[in-house]
Amino acid sequence: MMSKTIRIGTRDSELALWQAHTVEKQLNDLGYTTEIIAVKSTGDILLDKPLYELGITGIFTKTLDMAMLSGQIDIAVHSMKDVPTALPKGIVQAAVLKRANVLDILVHKGDLNFLEKESTIATGSLRRQAQWLSKYPNHTVVDLRGNVNTRMQKLKDSQWGGAVFAAAGLERINLKPATFINLDWMVPAPAQGAMMVVAMENDDFSQEALYHLNDIETEICTHIERQFLRTLEGGCTAPIGAIAKHNEHDDTLYFKGILLSVDGKEKIEIERTVPIEEWKKLGYTLAQEILENGGSELMANIKKTLQK
Repeated sequence: MMSKTIRIGTRDSELALWQAHTVEKQLNDLGYTTEIIAVKSTGDILLDKPLYELGITGIFTKTLDMAMLSGQIDIAVHSMKDVPTALPKGIVQAAVLKRANVLDILVHKGDLNFLEKESTIATGSLRRQAQWLSKYPNHTVVDLRGNVNTRMQKLKDSQWGGAVFAAAGLERINLKPATFINLDWMVPAPAQGAMMVVAMENDDFSQEALYHLNDIETEICTHIERQFLRTLEGGCTAPIGAIAKHNEHDDTLYFKGILLSVDGKEKIEIERTVPIEEWKKLGYTLAQEILENGGSELMANIKKTLQK
């Protein structure tokens, strides 16, 4: 039964390798044999352009998709927030691991006075940029690219007040410094803090193995967030945040979603608590509500802004 070696594809950054090894260990504990294959990603090589200018959704997942479709690897491990909402033909979501910290954090240099005055903050994410400018309109936001280690180093070498990171990424590889604050007012990226493992649609062996790694609560919450994202953006990048949480006491789902203009001056938010039974279409329904309340115009303006 356990005859086949499952080849795990990953990017070669420290965080990506940590994620791959986490999946490997869980599969090994179930009795499966595995092998890790590191693949270089175009997203890691082209560091001089902001992600949204590259015109590719899923730049970090593309290389692994190619490796999978060409038969070099069997499964791939991704930060779920990097995975496009539409998977390539022939590839399926096989597991979502139990979610880690969902928050964004501000890493700073030990002095928070800069928050009160004109200052510069770094992030490569449109969502973080828009929410930051919405709260601190007198700040400047600069682009920050590269893997987590590179970005931490760039912050050290810079004159910036701070930079925004996903807490989960820094926690996973023990890079979270003492000088950080939780940005609990910032709505995270859809599926932030979760890891997704994909397999080939026709590969029953790997899918069966990964089935055991799936965390149903995380799967449901990330499904809602990604459905919200997909309904709003229709394939174009935009500043969108979404978080869904399950409340075990009364079996309800809490959801908060946000769509902002790139400069953060306009924002449309939605917040809702519903019975768990409504999860399947929740992301879609709430996104439609945003689109009807000015979201369609806002999305059109975002597209225009990004095409300039």
